[in-house]
Amino acid sequence: MSAEATNPAMPGAITPGAPRRRGRPRIDLRRLGRAALLGSTGRDRLPDAIGHVVEAHRAHYADADLDALHRAYVLAESSHRGQMRKSGEPYITHPLAVTLILAELGAENTTLTASLLHDTVEDTDVTLDQVRTEFGEEVAYLVDGVTKLEKVDYGAAAEPETFRKMLVATGNDVRVMSIKLADRLHNMRTLGVMRQEKQERIAKVTRDVLIPLAERLGVQALKTELEDLVFAILHPEEYARTRTLMAVNAARADDPLAEIAEEVRGVLREAGLSAEVLIRPRHFVSVHRVSRKRGELRGSDFGRLLVLVAEDADCYGVLGELHTCFTPVVSEFKDFIAVPKFNLYQSLHTAVARADGEVAEVLVRTHQMHKVAEAGVVALGNPYTPSGEEQPDPADESAERSDPTRPGWLSRLLDWQQSAPDTDMFWSTLREDLAQDREITVFRPDGGTIGLPAGASCVDAAYAQYGEDAHACIGARVNGRLATLGTVLVDGDTVQLLMDRMEGAAASEPSRDWLDHARTPAARIAIRRWLAAHPEGPSAPEAAPRAPYSGPSARPATANAVVDQPGATVRLAGCCTPVPPDEITAFAVRGGVVTVHRVECPGVARMKDTGRAEVGVRWADAESAEYRVTLVAESFSRPHLLADLTEAIALEGVAIISANVEPPTQGGVRHTYTLQLPDAAHLPGLMRAMRNVPGVYDVGRAQHAAAGAV
Repeated sequence: MSAEATNPAMPGAITPGAPRRRGRPRIDLRRLGRAALLGSTGRDRLPDAIGHVVEAHRAHYADADLDALHRAYVLAESSHRGQMRKSGEPYITHPLAVTLILAELGAENTTLTASLLHDTVEDTDVTLDQVRTEFGEEVAYLVDGVTKLEKVDYGAAAEPETFRKMLVATGNDVRVMSIKLADRLHNMRTLGVMRQEKQERIAKVTRDVLIPLAERLGVQALKTELEDLVFAILHPEEYARTRTLMAVNAARADDPLAEIAEEVRGVLREAGLSAEVLIRPRHFVSVHRVSRKRGELRGSDFGRLLVLVAEDADCYGVLGELHTCFTPVVSEFKDFIAVPKFNLYQSLHTAVARADGEVAEVLVRTHQMHKVAEAGVVALGNPYTPSGEEQPDPADESAERSDPTRPGWLSRLLDWQQSAPDTDMFWSTLREDLAQDREITVFRPDGGTIGLPAGASCVDAAYAQYGEDAHACIGARVNGRLATLGTVLVDGDTVQLLMDRMEGAAASEPSRDWLDHARTPAARIAIRRWLAAHPEGPSAPEAAPRAPYSGPSARPATANAVVDQPGATVRLAGCCTPVPPDEITAFAVRGGVVTVHRVECPGVARMKDTGRAEVGVRWADAESAEYRVTLVAESFSRPHLLADLTEAIALEGVAIISANVEPPTQGGVRHTYTLQLPDAAHLPGLMRAMRNVPGVYDVGRAQHAAAGAV
């Protein structure tokens, strides 16, 4: 049961800024809990206590059916009757306040019904089956999603496991988290009755988990107020200084931001652009951040201008007029309309300067964009209603809506949490994941996309695309160029992941170094789990080294092939260096010699073009014959790579006949080796050993002889 009371030291509420009908007064949500006293309202009509909720709801849904809300209030009031908050208020004031917060943001009827009932199953004798029978499966799912797990069953793990349960439920219905955010906001507003240490504990969880979730769901109206409330609890001295700065600015005789706003209105009127120009005061945390960034604040730093228009095209028209009539601050321009943020946010950001040097930040968006910017997923109504019923503002149905049922960040979170059964790992990893506050999109070569947090690397992309199969990733190409797995990706990159798919060889393995480059929990958890299961590390088990050959002076390979031409001298072609069990063919050349080629060798086509007849050939049965082979190693350029490759080859007991290293290009380098194998069975192990050398991402058979040596 929530039992907080109003704390007069808290900052004033930053009320949601959703567009309102003209003339409608703004409700002070912060005072609702104390004002919503029940009185002696009859049961045959909606009580006065819920009248605020009804008014706010009908501002978004004029024809809303209020029957479910009425019944939900009656059940909530009767079941919570006799329960009091620590402040002495009737407990019903809490679900009423939470529901009003959501109604102000534009939540639809199902969300509001569940919000009124959100504590009944947890704190009263009402059962989930009763809720399901009376209000349906959707409402029951939302109520169950926000119901806490019992401490008697989970002990210290109750809070993190409750959040895990809520997040999983949110994966199926984002309205679960909308209710939780509104619930936490009202509790934070009324936290002063708690002991200081408990206030700080709740504030830290709010800062680390709830505020990032509000940001990801785009509910800025809740996020900004939560930030201020947390700021006041965890940083009281800085909060007090910021409050003083804001009070001093409010007492100024002049207001440069208001002056600039009036100038902007005049510019847009003359241009024939219909627009509403508003001043958006910064909230406490925003002012604090600006003051730390800029030092002494100017009058125009305490707010921003908001320009609201009807159509997307008008946004760019406004931008053009502003940049023509004022001096634009080019570095401040961002277009989140053409490229929306991952949390549905759309707006044009710019800053303009007057001749006197005063600079004003300006946001330009449509009314619909503004609604989504303030309320995020809540503004989308019920995203699970196929018919589109209960969508606010039917006139705006043509506006593009994003289905928030499974945003990329949520899908990733739900995936990795299944791999983190340990509560402590889940809780710490969740906080780390949510601390990454921006999202990027990278493209696969097939046109598909991968969503990643900002700062993610090719390692993260590999695990996002392939899961634990990414253990076999050996390199990447970013925008067509070779790149290390540690390369940090940026929004819009195209990334091709190079995987180890060599048949007959042991799978490649993740390196401990990958942890230095992994930003996503999915990648870190998978790598750590593999390393824990293989404590010997990514290196292959050490085998007894074979005696290496003496190098270029090694004997020429014996042709262990039998041809259908008695008495002929058989030679293995140097252009393709065939080795059992390669599929082979042969041709007679001058001097009674027959050369043996791999079937796919380019020289075979040339032999046939010159009219040479093929000679039947097969591999002999002997297993001890020596073979010469030419291999090409593709690698990333780094110091000492040639020495490391040479050592790896020597440890396999293989002689190097010649080696050629091409000049590095685009971060990569090609090594070509002609090698003498003690027997054909050595080839898979040799290629595997070469590929295990750090920096090498591919080793293959050459189709022509090596030229030159080093």
